Amino acid sequence: MRLLVVEDEKKVAGFIKQGLEEEGYAVDVAHDGEDGLGMALDRVHDLIILDISLPTLDGLQVLQRLRKQKIMTPVLILTVRATIEDKVIGLDAGADDYLTKPFAFQELVARVRALLRRGPETAPSLLRYADLTLDPSRRTVSRGGLKIELTAKEFALLDYFLRNPERVLTRTMILDHVWDYDFDPTTNVIDVYVNYLRKKIDAEGEPRLIHTVRGAGYVLKAS
Repeated sequence: MRLLVVEDEKKVAGFIKQGLEEEGYAVDVAHDGEDGLGMALDRVHDLIILDISLPTLDGLQVLQRLRKQKIMTPVLILTVRATIEDKVIGLDAGADDYLTKPFAFQELVARVRALLRRGPETAPSLLRYADLTLDPSRRTVSRGGLKIELTAKEFALLDYFLRNPERVLTRTMILDHVWDYDFDPTTNVIDVYVNYLRKKIDAEGEPRLIHTVRGAGYVLKAS
C-alpha cells in the first residue's frame, strides 16, 4: 500500500518514511501543505499522514479541500496540539484519527494498520488466489497451507499482485504502488524482487503463478 506523509519537519518526515518503508509500505513525502495537497489529489494513496502546522497551507486547509473534492482517503492527523477542542476541530474537518506529538512509532504503525483495514472501502480480510493466501492484518502468507516467510517489500509486492489478479501490471504501475515517487524508474529492482518472490511462492514444484508478459510487465494467474 502507498502512503503520503505531509510533514514540514524533515527529520520527523524522514523518520516516519524510513520506519513505514521497513514495514513494507511505499511512502511519499511532502514538506508543505500546497505540495501535499497536489500529491493527495492524484488519488494514488491509501492513507495520508498529515501534520497540522504546515507552510503555504495548514493541515486543516488541506484536509478540508480534499473532502470538498470528495477524496475520502483516510487521514491521520499529527500535531503537538493536545486539547480536546483541537481534536474535535480536526475530526470535524474530516480526519479519521488523531495522534499527538511526540508519539511512539509503534502506535503510529498500529493506527495506520487500523485505518487501512477500515477503508475508505472495506477490504477483504484475506486475499486469496488459487492456493495462495495473504492475510494483510497479520502479515502472513501461505501456499497450500504452508507458511511462506517474506521480507517487507516482497510482502508489499505480493499484496499488490493479489489485489489485481489476472491483470497485467506494468513496471511503472508496480513502481508507483510498491515503491514511491522518488524511486529511479530505470532501475531493475522490480525484476529482482519479482524473481525473489517467485522463488519463494513457487517453491516445492508448485505451478508458477507470477508470469512475465513480454514487453508489458507481470501478471498473477494460474497456469
